[in-house]
Amino acid sequence: MTMNILVTGANGQLGNEIRIVTRNSNHNYVFTDVVETEGNVTTILDITDVEAVKTIVKDFDVSVIINCAAYTNVDAAEDNQTLAEKLNAEAPAILANVMSEKGGLLVHVSTDYVFGGDPYNTPCREDQKGTPTGVYGATKLRGEELIKASGCKYLILRTAWLYSEFGKNFVKTMLNLTSTKPQLNVVFDQVGTPTYAYDLAKVIIDIVESGKYEGHEGIYHFSNEGVCSWYDFTKMIASMAGNTDCDIQPCHSDEFPSKVVRPSYSVLDKTKIKSTFGIKIPYWTDSLRKCIQNIKQ
Repeated sequence: MTMNILVTGANGQLGNEIRIVTRNSNHNYVFTDVVETEGNVTTILDITDVEAVKTIVKDFDVSVIINCAAYTNVDAAEDNQTLAEKLNAEAPAILANVMSEKGGLLVHVSTDYVFGGDPYNTPCREDQKGTPTGVYGATKLRGEELIKASGCKYLILRTAWLYSEFGKNFVKTMLNLTSTKPQLNVVFDQVGTPTYAYDLAKVIIDIVESGKYEGHEGIYHFSNEGVCSWYDFTKMIASMAGNTDCDIQPCHSDEFPSKVVRPSYSVLDKTKIKSTFGIKIPYWTDSLRKCIQNIKQ
């Protein structure tokens, strides 16, 4: 049976990868965002407008919403709490309530930033209590809670350190800096796992299009396999790109004053998603290599 699937935030990193993954899909995708970008067919939708969401779901007979939209600027969120709350908590609640009325599925992308307040040294599990350290993490956690309270069928996928060929992200920033700066200091006391947005997009689309989610609704963790610090990540980016002239040095996070305390350890335990859906997850350096090759092309 052909499904009509709505993607929000379709011009962001993950949304763009979903466009690529679904290029030859037998299902109908409606790609929405608040702005158009060149080369992308985009239906304009403000997900904070409940009537607009209801109308588009009705007009396109949508049975699945994949929510890739969010307020993701971690530092700016500290000064824009109202906007972060609106996009990260209130808007997902609107999507969830509309899907609850429709009897459809909401796939919502969340973050490792729901953790961080407690000192961890083992990978975070789905059932672990959220301990966000800033506005971004707190609003994303509230979004999760509102989705759960809505009564809709949902999949919440928490991910971490997302990068891609699209938009602004750590990989693209470091490709630029390591090719233009003689020296860089990068924090080594924050540890997590980089995630290639293409890999996440593939998993989401596989679960949705196969119907494997039926009876398995809930929260799941997804990142690439492995663990590294931002320093290790940068060294690997520079090495793969051949940017060998830049002297990259490890430093402590307190050398970069920030409005928000970032999680020092936010490695996600992916046992549940692997066992439930039978997926194999690529190792982070393998995916990074593919992304850098795509950027260079």
